[in-house]
Amino acid sequence: MRKRSKTPPKPLPPEPRINERIRVPEVRLIDEEGRQVGVVRTVEAIAMARQRDVDLVEVAAQASPPVARLMDFGRYKYEQSKKDREAKKHQVNVQLREVRMKPKIDDHDVDFKTRTAAKLLKQGDKVKVTIMFRGREITHPQIGKKLLDRVLTSLDAIAVLEKDAMLEGRHMTMILAPDKKKMAAAARAAAAAAAASGKAAPEEEEDEAVLAAAAAAPVVSEDDDGDDNDEDTEDSLEEEVNAVPAGE
Repeated sequence: MRKRSKTPPKPLPPEPRINERIRVPEVRLIDEEGRQVGVVRTVEAIAMARQRDVDLVEVAAQASPPVARLMDFGRYKYEQSKKDREAKKHQVNVQLREVRMKPKIDDHDVDFKTRTAAKLLKQGDKVKVTIMFRGREITHPQIGKKLLDRVLTSLDAIAVLEKDAMLEGRHMTMILAPDKKKMAAAARAAAAAAAASGKAAPEEEEDEAVLAAAAAAPVVSEDDDGDDNDEDTEDSLEEEVNAVPAGE
């Protein structure tokens, strides 16, 4: 089985020092309202925080002297976590998905694979199109290049070429990225044409087999050049996907 490369999680940023963990002799103090208090001894600033039932938090450790602020640190962390969660909701998780072909693929299957790639691009994913050569097929790389050029031309209205065709071992690959400007322009053109004709813009028909193939497309890394042992799995999965009757 292919080993997926995993990006190690980013280390959490260190928390600021608070109260007795602030070891410097003096700090430039800011109160709860954001007003400058001035440079005071750290022990006095901690005592002031206790009197007001808040924390002394070091907010600029590199300053001279370090800047510290009076605040409810627990509430600050809670509000910060809420902001982080809201920001994550609006983040788009772009993945690199792979669509594979063989040099001897027929026209119908090229069309099917191209529509699968289009579905992935419209979902916001990047697509790695891979041509897999077997045996002496590798002596005719121009066939693979011609296939990739054909796919690129078919998807030109919604995609941009991010990485041109490259032969590595027995695989020739290119990487496409979704082009939101092109997609928006196409949508505007369709809406304008519909308005001119007085008809509603036709909705894009969803092909069940294409949806299934897009859902099954593996997530890969840009330097992942595949594994020939996966070809049998690819063939069986492709047969299952193509066997799905349209409209079910």
